Amino acid sequence: MDKLLANFIRALRNAEVRVSTAETLDAVRAVELVGYRDRGVLKNTLALTLPKTRDDKMSFNRCFDKFFAVDSNGNVGVDRAIPGEDLTAATEEIDTSGALDTDAGLGESSNGSAGEEATGTSGRARSVEGKSLQPEAQSMLGRMLMRGDRIEIGSAMAAAGEQVGVSKIQVFTQKSMYVRKIMNAMGLESLDREIEALRAGERPAEGRLGAELNRRREWLRERLRDYVEHQFLLHADVTGKRLQEELLRTIKLSNADQRSLARMRQMIVRMAKKLASLYSRRRRVFRRGQLHVPRTLRRNLQYDGAIFDLQWRSSKVDRPKVMAICDVSGSVAEYAKFMLMLLYSLGEALPKVRSFAFSAELHEVSGLFDELTLEEAIARILLTYGGATDYGRALTDFRELCLQDVDKRTTIVIIGDARNNYGEPRSDFLKAMYERCRRLIWLNPEPRSLWDSGDSEMRRYAAYCHQIEECNSLAHLERVASHLLKAVN
Repeated sequence: MDKLLANFIRALRNAEVRVSTAETLDAVRAVELVGYRDRGVLKNTLALTLPKTRDDKMSFNRCFDKFFAVDSNGNVGVDRAIPGEDLTAATEEIDTSGALDTDAGLGESSNGSAGEEATGTSGRARSVEGKSLQPEAQSMLGRMLMRGDRIEIGSAMAAAGEQVGVSKIQVFTQKSMYVRKIMNAMGLESLDREIEALRAGERPAEGRLGAELNRRREWLRERLRDYVEHQFLLHADVTGKRLQEELLRTIKLSNADQRSLARMRQMIVRMAKKLASLYSRRRRVFRRGQLHVPRTLRRNLQYDGAIFDLQWRSSKVDRPKVMAICDVSGSVAEYAKFMLMLLYSLGEALPKVRSFAFSAELHEVSGLFDELTLEEAIARILLTYGGATDYGRALTDFRELCLQDVDKRTTIVIIGDARNNYGEPRSDFLKAMYERCRRLIWLNPEPRSLWDSGDSEMRRYAAYCHQIEECNSLAHLERVASHLLKAVN
């Protein structure tokens, strides 16, 4: 398989674009047909075979532009030279057209052929008929730099990068280390010794060659920095993002700073899409069970009594109802915000969500989610209903508002720390909810060790809950949402 294409597909997978083995083989056959010469045709061809969803296509475009980087002149850079590209060797950065000055006073050989080597040059000077002696680079890397073939240099850089494993770069601080490793793999030590020997030489031409090799060595170092930076963006940028997201999944939601909140909201949306795809189902689900003989006979009358179409007894499974009761007082408001965000992002799997917010008085806020965007509705709720907590008053209000709407298809989710400021807990109302609903789940953001301390009423409330969970991170929210979807489906 084409190594360049294999590396590109590896970069795509690292960018979270799913590419199957069959799609990889399709891409190989497509590249065999169109080649690498026309970058636009190559991009369009691979775009038809590799990405599938709209998000995949966006990631594909970014990854392709990074992988096949193009300079301001429209040429592919040395960091990723494409086979067949016509790259000019004479550039402003590395000028190979001008000849080095030669020494005067060095004679020619009597027969017009190559003369004897000049003393002290160690084979670096040669005599050409009608011209004076001119030193030449002897190290492999030095000769390659003096030729100035950018395709050759780019291929050597890619091969050295593969040798030292530059695709394994994880953090940006490793950039200098990989630059040094790649230069060593390309023959830096021999070039350094040659430059030092030329600088120590007595002839001016040797000094000029040493200075030119030094300039081209620094040009190569700069190109390698760009190359390693591209490799970091291809291989480590997404990996680092995943590591950061994994950290954000486990930290307490109340400890997240403002810079992290936007990314956490994106994570919530992705989490909801994944859960919805796992648990979404039709409104009417018919479960195969016992054979329904009368219906089978009626259905097969058209076949003169021959039974071809079996009919089974079925049961209708309706979508469940979910009621979310959220404490939005200062101590737990951040947790309630993310829980509401997750519940309403699960619209495909949980279409019947009613939400209530309280600190003291309880209010139904479901209508806000119909009128405003998700973020605006949550911001309005936190601004309007925050204050001192009174769970007894909230449970009383719930009983008066909608206890009669609770039935055996209802799952109630309560998000709160159960700290009642030493007020009346009214656990009897919670008991009435427990007896009428299908499932009552309490999510407490505090550590379990603090549930029965101070003014916490968690011990009393826990007696009337089907499930109690510590829930203070995105990982906890995802687990709870998964269990919720399993319970209500």
